[in-house]
Amino acid sequence: MLKFSFSLLLLIVFGVFVVPFIYTTSPFQLDPTKILLAPNLEHIMGTDRLGRDIFARILNGGQTSLIIGFLSATIASLIGLIIGISAGYFRGNYDKAITILIDLFLTFPTFFLLLALVSYMEASISILIIVLFITGWMTTARMIRSESFAISNKPYIKILALANVSKRKIIFKYFAPLLAPIFLISFTFGVGGAILSESGLSFLGLGVNPPQISWGSLLSEGKEVIEIAWWVSFFPGLFIFLITFSLMQIADYLQQKANSKELN
Repeated sequence: MLKFSFSLLLLIVFGVFVVPFIYTTSPFQLDPTKILLAPNLEHIMGTDRLGRDIFARILNGGQTSLIIGFLSATIASLIGLIIGISAGYFRGNYDKAITILIDLFLTFPTFFLLLALVSYMEASISILIIVLFITGWMTTARMIRSESFAISNKPYIKILALANVSKRKIIFKYFAPLLAPIFLISFTFGVGGAILSESGLSFLGLGVNPPQISWGSLLSEGKEVIEIAWWVSFFPGLFIFLITFSLMQIADYLQQKANSKELN
């Protein structure tokens, strides 16, 4: 399953960013003679209510969704890593302040917090990335903090501290490698979650603004004609499912490997 999921992820990413150079149909070209055509040889995923090619729009929208998902998850995971290590290593008042901040953020349901933030800003790719990493770092920070506590109690870490080894060296040379599996798990889950969150916001009309496209906005466009043209919303939904499915499978595998190492 891991090989399948990883291959599927690579195939989708490759297709979204490379295939548009081969499949040169414009995702914005209107054609009143081809409104709501079912999938056929010319338009393999059909057309929408304005005669635009859905496959071309999915490729273009996929670039937006993947960029938002990967960038926001990367920044959120790095912030969570830095905050989590700092809280677990330095402890004391710093740890208490971080714990209160994490609990405060986690008190609010993440999606409603996203809605609240986006409603006060004009959505764009950069704004969505900022909003998503602001609401996505807490889980990583909590996981890293918990593991950092365990690592800081190990005898060799205490010996290094007594030997006056610099805190920066201890963190980067000894903490970071041990925390890498947790970071990768959190990052993988974060990408899938960010893509779903962006899709949800765009579906509600709070995501990217036209002419920008995302899988979520394409899904939203299809809901109005779903009874007569299933393909308009089916294919964007399928791509959202496939990318999140592959990411979750990879994350589950990484988690199982990390758990098995801990048991050994």
